[in-house]
Amino acid sequence: MKLAHQINLAFSIALVLLLSITAVVIHFVLLNHFVGTQKAELRTISSAMSATMIQGTASKANFETELHALPAIMPSVGTASVEAILSDETGKVLSTTSNMSSISINSNTQFVADQTSDLQNIWNGTDARYITEVNVTPIGTLTLLTPMSAVTTIEQALFKRLLIVFGAAGAFMLLFGLFITKKLIQPLMKLQQELKKVKERHFSDVRLIKAGGEIGAVAQSVYDMAGELNRFNHVQKQFFQNASHELKTPLMSISGYAEGIKDGIFEGEGIDKGLDIIMSESGRLKKLVTEMTLLAKLDSEEDIFRTSEISLDDLVVETIERMNPLLMKKGLTLHVSYDDCEPLTVRADRDKLLQALLNVVSNATRYANQHIYIHASVKDDQVLLSVSDDGPGISEDLLPYLFHRFVKGKDGESGLGLAISRAIVERSGGLITAGNRKDGGAVITMGFPTLSPT
Repeated sequence: MKLAHQINLAFSIALVLLLSITAVVIHFVLLNHFVGTQKAELRTISSAMSATMIQGTASKANFETELHALPAIMPSVGTASVEAILSDETGKVLSTTSNMSSISINSNTQFVADQTSDLQNIWNGTDARYITEVNVTPIGTLTLLTPMSAVTTIEQALFKRLLIVFGAAGAFMLLFGLFITKKLIQPLMKLQQELKKVKERHFSDVRLIKAGGEIGAVAQSVYDMAGELNRFNHVQKQFFQNASHELKTPLMSISGYAEGIKDGIFEGEGIDKGLDIIMSESGRLKKLVTEMTLLAKLDSEEDIFRTSEISLDDLVVETIERMNPLLMKKGLTLHVSYDDCEPLTVRADRDKLLQALLNVVSNATRYANQHIYIHASVKDDQVLLSVSDDGPGISEDLLPYLFHRFVKGKDGESGLGLAISRAIVERSGGLITAGNRKDGGAVITMGFPTLSPT
């Protein structure tokens, strides 16, 4: 069953139950209200009749007259549905109204009950067919009663009208619920269509579904996910294109010189030069394949990264030692500075993080004029390690894509060094960013979360 049908069915059942319970409660409330109103009316009539009889009992003659005048008193003080019985202390009936329908009187003035009622039950209030009011007067006991059917008839008439109102309100609520359900389900149905596009890898065709609440948040997540997948797919295609181009160039050089030497095109020094180029391109090809393999492993394999607590101070010292020959060859000076803080410690794979730092410093040596700066500090619960130079800086067009694969500057090599550094830093739980210094030159910053004290 579709979700829309499930919601509509659940809403309909809940609505029917609610209206049914409400109708039952209203039925009993109305019935109790009308019974109470009728009893109050009987008390009023009984008081009026008692007062009338008291005024007429000043003499014995008036007393006898009052006994026979009881039927005549009723129309002036009550309604036609009210019946009255006047009895003495022994229960003997002295007078009654003329419209008694369910109880009759024999010649001995004793009540003859019909199939469902007798006088004692009426006095006790146990006869459910009547609402009674018993009042003691100087003449005797005045009993007023009205048929329950008169009350239930009024209650049922009003209750039927309420049922019509409830039915109309229920129908309106049902239609309104269907409308609301459609409004709620429609974004989900549209979202399902967009997810089908994701399944079919049509990431660029995915549209943002406008909706509110949690559905809107899910729709935004799907849209963002499709965008990320589209960018990832584009990067993957670009990666293979660039990889094939980078691999093809040294392979063509190796193949060309190898065929030339084999065919005797090169002689003497030409052969030595050709072999040198073959060796150089082979080394470049090996380095490229190694970097591509490392980058793929960093993206997919978990066990390649073994983290431990390492000292950044020691890591910087080892980086300087490894880069010193290249620095001396290019005549560059490396400056190291630390903020006034405790020895900096981060959690990462030491060998991988060392390689990331070497890649960043090596990149700085290509563009620095005379100086390279390494600065370590702690800021906002992060350990920051920045590498800057006094070179021309990074162009604004290149800056957003600097850490992408095969993105190279003017004197870049494979275009994978900074991409590897980013993968290593992110696997360490950190973040690497790039920018330009105010005084000129590029700056690359690696940030790592600080270790909480044990």
